[in-house]
Amino acid sequence: MGRTPTEQEAAATEKTTCFHCGLDCADISIAVGEKYFCCRGCKAVFEFLNDSGLAAYYQDGESPGVKPESFEPGSRFAYLDSAEIRQRLVDFSDGTVSRITLSLPQIHCASCVWLLENLYRLRDGVRHSSVNFPRKELTVVFEDNKLSLRQLAELLTRMGFEPQFRLDSIDKQPAPSHKRSLYLKIGVAGFCFGNIMLLSIPQYLSLDIESSLTVLFRYTSVGLALPVLLYSAGGYFQSAYTGLRQKLITIDVPIALGMLALVIRSGYEIFSGLGPGYLDSFTGLAFFLLVGRLFQQKTYDHLSFDRDYRSYFPISVLRVTAQGETSVPIAELNVGDRIRVRNQELVPADGILLNGEGFLDYSFVTGESEPQHRADGEQVYAGGRQVGGAIELRVTKKASQSYLTRLWNSPLLQSQAQPHITDLANRVGKYFTAAVLVVAAGAALYWLPRDTHLALNAFTSVLIIACPCALALSSPFALGTALRLLGRKEFYLRTPATVEALAAVDTIVFDKTGTLTKSQDSEILFEGSPLTAYEMSLAVSLARQSTHPVSRRLAQLPHSTPKNEVHDFAEVAGRGITGQVDGHLVRLGRRDWASWTPGAENTSLSGADTASYLSIDKKMRGQFRFTNKYRDGVPAMVSGLRQNYHLALLSGDKDHEQERLRGFLGEDATLIFEQSPHDKLAYISRLQQENHRVLMVGDGLNDGGALRAADVGIAVSEDTAAFSPGCDGILRADGLAALPRYLRFARRSLTVVKVSFALSFVYNLVGLSFAVTGQLSPLISAVLMPASSISVVLFATTLTGLQARAAGVD
Repeated sequence: MGRTPTEQEAAATEKTTCFHCGLDCADISIAVGEKYFCCRGCKAVFEFLNDSGLAAYYQDGESPGVKPESFEPGSRFAYLDSAEIRQRLVDFSDGTVSRITLSLPQIHCASCVWLLENLYRLRDGVRHSSVNFPRKELTVVFEDNKLSLRQLAELLTRMGFEPQFRLDSIDKQPAPSHKRSLYLKIGVAGFCFGNIMLLSIPQYLSLDIESSLTVLFRYTSVGLALPVLLYSAGGYFQSAYTGLRQKLITIDVPIALGMLALVIRSGYEIFSGLGPGYLDSFTGLAFFLLVGRLFQQKTYDHLSFDRDYRSYFPISVLRVTAQGETSVPIAELNVGDRIRVRNQELVPADGILLNGEGFLDYSFVTGESEPQHRADGEQVYAGGRQVGGAIELRVTKKASQSYLTRLWNSPLLQSQAQPHITDLANRVGKYFTAAVLVVAAGAALYWLPRDTHLALNAFTSVLIIACPCALALSSPFALGTALRLLGRKEFYLRTPATVEALAAVDTIVFDKTGTLTKSQDSEILFEGSPLTAYEMSLAVSLARQSTHPVSRRLAQLPHSTPKNEVHDFAEVAGRGITGQVDGHLVRLGRRDWASWTPGAENTSLSGADTASYLSIDKKMRGQFRFTNKYRDGVPAMVSGLRQNYHLALLSGDKDHEQERLRGFLGEDATLIFEQSPHDKLAYISRLQQENHRVLMVGDGLNDGGALRAADVGIAVSEDTAAFSPGCDGILRADGLAALPRYLRFARRSLTVVKVSFALSFVYNLVGLSFAVTGQLSPLISAVLMPASSISVVLFATTLTGLQARAAGVD
């Protein structure tokens, strides 16, 4: 018979956490002195670091380590020995020294950074290593004759930081240097603006200087203005021209008109000797507009909003031959090859299961929350993640022709809906341009019979003063500030314009699995005769012996007793597991298996969810029932949204939780289950055809088409640096409950833009009072235009910050 643990033993285990990673220790026998570890992997990493003189790693944080997966080097990273793959992965190599940037999603604290930047102390051959924490990347410079890329990967994996090599890593293209070009343009405009203002000081102060110096200063100003005209401001003229060719009037059209008027009138006045011109206003206008464009374009470079299936696929797979296992690139897989897929690895190509029991998690591809069981001889499709023991497959289609690749490359999923929302500034710019031209023409016609010169001055003055600099700066600074404030809450949007799009949505469509629910977690309820803590530990101890997905979930159940010894363990595929646990005969699995009654009813007591039945000493005790675990705050979030938005839920899962979902989504919400990726895309398209502005919130590849087609697509991610489908924004999963506040803030930010527009119009009216009379002097222009720009920028950024606080986003 079994024994009951003492209270002292139970308390000791309950309070013991792993010295390395901080997880609970189920077995207090794994220890080094008074330091306890949850597994032998954590103990091995500690000993490795301690022996290498890096025990200070544990002084920078409380249990800062990462729990390593079991790792046997073998041929796992053998593909890195391929010269072709190595060449495509490294950033630089001269044959002696190489530099590579690796993605390490396990980086999570200062201790990780400290450890990884001390790699040179762990392995000879590492010259330098540096961490980019926001991107969770490690850049390593190493000597080729002392350390191979494969050895580097094995070293990091042994430490608990397995590099994430994906198929898109070897197809990466260098990013265009748009930002560098913009910085150069700002530098040129700023330099010329500052120097022209210095040369204009005598004019501002009405100083009496020699005429030769006056001419020199003016001609020098022309020389300084030319680089701004031809280089820095060239993008605005090109954009205006392109828009006019396409019969579109954007905000760049009145900006280009204003700049052109400034340059032409300045050139006329300077070369005819009539005055100093307005080149200081022209260069200042270009400088402020470019700063606004930088603010608008600056976004979260460490995130990728345009990912495809290649970001999901590994680079290599284990091919099994008569000579053994060999790691080969996926591109080299051929029909008929035999491959091995281990626990938590992705199936890279369609195939037939030859050996092992398949439990494939397709939640990221189809939305189905429960792993699908596959037996020998059954078809297995690419994209599933094996969550049990290792399986072997015979490839039936190349990776490039697999189900997942065909799904992603479907024309329906690749089609990008035309944007329903035009930038507010461009919409206003269309009417603003017409108004400016009308006012300018009216002023010219009014003065023309009286004084031709004054008529020309009035016409050009209106174009100059009405140049919508402040108007153009309102939107990027207000919405750019909003984007940064949201980013502090780990809600990352692609561009400031996405904030404007969020403010306009009227319909929100949710995915269920992995979005509203926790993809790797579920609620476990026990129904039946109540279990004592000791009986619960018997069930958990047995479950720990199996790699079946249900057993793995049961193994995570909290208990307060030491690990029990298990003997005579057996697992029968499709039925359950059994074993002698601390002297008790325990069974978990199907009802007929656990009850020792062949042919017994196998449905769960509730008739809905996944269940595992438990018997102890041949006595049925009840069932463990698994239900989806919804993210914290989801009911309150939905309640806050349904007052202002129409809600819908599209799920690839079955409808067994429809009643529960209806309870907090409301009777007016649309709930549709067993939806394929094409079904979701079609539903979004129907809503848009009915003139709805749609926000799609999802998480997986099955949501990829809908996320791309929606007016705004938000991907929910447990780790914002990890893979997520192409989208307009990435929201950290634990921030989903704050979505109503974020949407409210987006609406308020758009209001700030509109108020800023009104302020800029006031400045234009003041300036026009001088312009229409032909009395616009260079001094008034030099003061009014920068003053309006700076004040509107300060107003927009300050008011946006205040609105963030009012909306609860601070």
